[in-house]
Amino acid sequence: MRVLLVYPKYPDTFWSFKTVLKYISKKAAFPPLGLLTVAAMLPSDWEQRLVDVNVEELKDADLAWADMVCVSGMLIQQASAIEIIDRAKAMGKIVVGGGPLFNVRWESFSSVDHFVLNEAEVTLPLFLDDLANGRPQRVYRSDVRPDIALTPIPAWHLINMKHYVTMSVQYSRGCPFNCEFCDIIIMNGRVPRMKSPTQMLAELESLRQAGWRGSVFVVDDNFIGNTKTVKLMLPELIAWQKKHHYPFHFLTEASTNLADDEELMRLMSAANFYKVFLGIETPEVDSLKECGKYQNVSRNLASSVKTIQRHGMQVMAGFIVGFDHDSESTFETQIRFIQQVGIVTAMVGMLNAVPHTKLWERLHSEDRLLADSTGENTDGSLNFIPKMGKEQLISGYQYIISQIYSTRNYYERICVFLENYTHTARTHLTPTDIMALVKSMVRIGIFSPRNVAYWRMLIKTLLTNTRALPVVVEMMISGEHFLRVKKRILAATNTPPLRDPETQTPA
Repeated sequence: MRVLLVYPKYPDTFWSFKTVLKYISKKAAFPPLGLLTVAAMLPSDWEQRLVDVNVEELKDADLAWADMVCVSGMLIQQASAIEIIDRAKAMGKIVVGGGPLFNVRWESFSSVDHFVLNEAEVTLPLFLDDLANGRPQRVYRSDVRPDIALTPIPAWHLINMKHYVTMSVQYSRGCPFNCEFCDIIIMNGRVPRMKSPTQMLAELESLRQAGWRGSVFVVDDNFIGNTKTVKLMLPELIAWQKKHHYPFHFLTEASTNLADDEELMRLMSAANFYKVFLGIETPEVDSLKECGKYQNVSRNLASSVKTIQRHGMQVMAGFIVGFDHDSESTFETQIRFIQQVGIVTAMVGMLNAVPHTKLWERLHSEDRLLADSTGENTDGSLNFIPKMGKEQLISGYQYIISQIYSTRNYYERICVFLENYTHTARTHLTPTDIMALVKSMVRIGIFSPRNVAYWRMLIKTLLTNTRALPVVVEMMISGEHFLRVKKRILAATNTPPLRDPETQTPA
């Protein structure tokens, strides 16, 4: 059997970092970890190829070679997935779909032959068994939450690591919290399941042996979902990092209660975690209660962010507008919070009702759903009727984006960040880093309207906090990406134009 695994294209979003890629000669931010893991579960005598459409073209010759085409992706990759499926079917290929996109929308893909849904450790063996016996079913589903000790090391040999900024690994699945808008607990449950320290280190060693050095994204829904177990794993990771002279620096996703645990922050910093993404959502207490984000309600969110930053971890954060309790003042409140706390990477989106979440069920019962979710929460499309009114919400959202990603406000946030941040990450200067610095000096320092702000920030960092220079350069380069995303967001709707702080003319 010849199987072709295909990963669809991502549109240009906050997470794509497409502008940044040009500075470091990479083609995509992250590899398709799900497909690489599934590939390792397939029969050893099957021939395999993987095409990530984000880094290379899917050629007709690839499709012609294959007996079976396996497609996996997220909701936001749907348009590209449809194109891939249509091309494969036009060439008479068996098409198999799996992953988050198909989990919630498999009924919409009439041309897909088989769906292997939910967690592959359970459903993939069932499909492979039936296929071997000549009686494959169309849909394989299961509510079983498998022990991820069964999960194999990803098939790294199927990709060219040089194409990617960051490699990805998974330590746990599931999140103990129950946010109304989130589909994590639908996919992976509320009881976190972890890999053993031995299993985790074996996976990291496989990356090291494959030649990877640098950034590794621990893609967990909530890395600290089970703090007791994480604290048992981290000392072993620290010892492994020391033994191998810190080949990796890590970023991950967590919850704000990380700031409550001094020991956990110290261990993560010692293990070389340098970035953490938090779901802050909003500083509005009533909106937090509405969406069930109680872990953020009874705390000083600004203090939590600063505490984590002082432990050497840059805080990236997600924010949402469009809750029923949001008001006209919410937009200014979001801007003020983001600026005062110094969250440089602030990914703000409009509320989106993903199928089968508690939010989706509630809005359905209130007859407020308008359409299926596209997974895109920045393009001005709403799939529900907001309480404050569609035009007001979109206009307010545009206003937030226009403000926080103006040059002045963005560079001010870098300054605020540096006031709180303690640089602890152990990183190794590479030719890629030097190339990125030189390109930034030319592209931003000379040819960009932000050249004055760039040189001021560069010189200030050199004089006051030299160790943080790589972080600051990365932030200034990332700012070029966020500017591009801002322009797309401001152009995406037909709502009355805002005044763009870059030009003081209508956006």
